[in-house]
Parts: sequence; structure tokens; C-alpha cells
Amino acid sequence: MATPRISLVIPAYNEARLLPRLLDSVAIARDRFAARGGTVEVIVADNVSTDDTAQVAAARGCIVATVTTRAIAAVRNGGARAATGEILAFVDADSRIHPDSFIAIDEAMRSSRIVGGSTGCTLERWSFGLVVTFAVMLPMLWLTGIDTGVVFCRRADFERLGGYDESYRAAEDVMWLWKLKRDGASRRQRLVRLRHAKVVASTRKFDEHGDWHYFRFLVAAPQFFLSGRKLSATWDRYWYQPDR
Repeated sequence: MATPRISLVIPAYNEARLLPRLLDSVAIARDRFAARGGTVEVIVADNVSTDDTAQVAAARGCIVATVTTRAIAAVRNGGARAATGEILAFVDADSRIHPDSFIAIDEAMRSSRIVGGSTGCTLERWSFGLVVTFAVMLPMLWLTGIDTGVVFCRRADFERLGGYDESYRAAEDVMWLWKLKRDGASRRQRLVRLRHAKVVASTRKFDEHGDWHYFRFLVAAPQFFLSGRKLSATWDRYWYQPDR
């Protein structure tokens, strides 16, 4: 079979409820891309879910890659190892992608001056607390060009750079894009933000922990980046013991 242009990797732990919503949006975007001759494979990296995540993914025609290590970076890497596409793209299972996501990524990556990037996101609901949280993040986004949403790069670069650093319990996506950005700069390439193809991000964590809870993590951020990587089990509880 021909090599897919894009491999979309979806890390998932107990996402049977929201995964179909994401896959519906992926199907629309994939059809639009297919009309232009593009191909996409979808990989669900199942982190030993205790619900029907793997069955839901398989029933929808996704490749299911089982990852046993309890670290989001390891789950992303496990999905990437199962990928065969020229371009790797990563998105969270509780998101919904833009209908033009794959078209936008394909067009961006046809430029030799672009090393990769992200689409950015908007939230599925807003409140005063969420607006303030979002506003606090904007300066760092503007300064670094590092965003969230669908994150993408060439598979060759991902493998050469070693993928996500599995010693990080959180912020592994930020650290990966920072590594990719520095590598690209050495070759006169840059990150891009495809703001016309934003993901609709879930506010599930805010629903569970409160619209202001993110500021507790901001207080710990300096310690996290200075001591680097290993954090307390709080992060494991945050990711692996949600109300779902």
C-alpha cells in the first residue's frame, strides 16, 4: 500500500465516551483531504484503558497501538512507532479537529522552510476564569510560537530527534515543540501556527477541577522546569484518575 501522507496519533486513556466525537471530526477532515488526493491513517494509542476505548477505535477503522507505560509522552511515542505516514500529527482524544486540518498541515509541510507546528485551539465553552487563564498563556505563545491543538512534524525529524521526552510527566508537548524549534532554527526552518484550522479543545479538566485550577500548576511551573521532569504523583492523579 502507498505510504499515507499524514498519520494522526491520538493518545487515549478511558476515552470511549468522547473519542467518537473526535473521530467524527476526523472523518470530515479526512474526506476533504481525500478529495485532493491526500491520505490519512488514524492511530489510537490506547494506554491500557479499562473502558471500551480500544474497541471503539477498532470499530471506526483506526489502528490501535497498546502502550502500557503510564506517561503521556510514552503514549504519544507509542502511537508514533505504529505510524507509517510521512507527516506525524498528534491531537488529544477529547478534542475536535477543524475540517481543513489535514489540508492545512499538508500545505504547510510542503515548504522546506517549515519544520512543523501546531494549529492552536479554541475552547468549547468560556467563562471569566477561562478567559483569564487563556490570556495569561498568550504572551508565552507570542514569544515562542509554541501552541497546542494538532501538533505536527515530519516523521523523519521526529525519529531523528527521539520524539517526546518520556521523563516529563507533563508539558511534554511544549518541550517537544521547543526541541523541534531549536533544531529547525539550526537549518533555517521555523515553526508555524495554523490559526485558521484551530482545534476545539475540551474544557473537561476545568469542569472537573474548577475554572481557576490551572493557576495552581503555574505556581509549580518554575520548579518543574528547573528540577525538570519528575514530579509528584499529583500529575498521575490529574491524568489517570479523572471523573470518567
